[in-house]
Parts: sequence; structure tokens; C-alpha cells
Amino acid sequence: MTATEQDIWQTLIELDRQVKSMASANPKPNLLPLFNRLDELTRQLPRETAPELLHYLHKKSYEKARLSLEGRDAENAAGNCGHQ
Repeated sequence: MTATEQDIWQTLIELDRQVKSMASANPKPNLLPLFNRLDELTRQLPRETAPELLHYLHKKSYEKARLSLEGRDAENAAGNCGHQ
């Protein structure tokens, strides 16, 4: 995993944590900075990045991107776009 992919993975973990806390959080967490960070990091990825990972990030399929980074891509269900 590259340094940028590591940063993306850590941001995805934090996003997942904050989303899971929303039901009981008061005030609700502001997720916009995390989404902006993911967009910024995605733009920094080199062209030779795994096409599946780029696809997931561009489509905002963040759970699928996290599973892909964790080497668990086989757990990703097929999406409406014809990709996993």
C-alpha cells in the first residue's frame, strides 16, 4: 500500500467510525471535511493505481474502496454499474 493509499484507508476508517456514531451523536459529526479529504487524496493517486480502487473512489463507493485496500475485494458485491 502506498502512502497515499494508507492515508485514504485511514480516512475511510474514520468516515466509517463517524457514520456509525451518527445515531447517538449530538451534535452530528460534520462529514464534509472527510469527503473533501478523500477527493483530494484520490486526485493524488498515480495512474498505475489499481483500476478497481480508482473506480470505487470516483463513484464514492467508500466501503468497497476500504475493502479493496484491505485486500478483501472478493467481499465486494457487484454494483449497478456492472463492476463489483
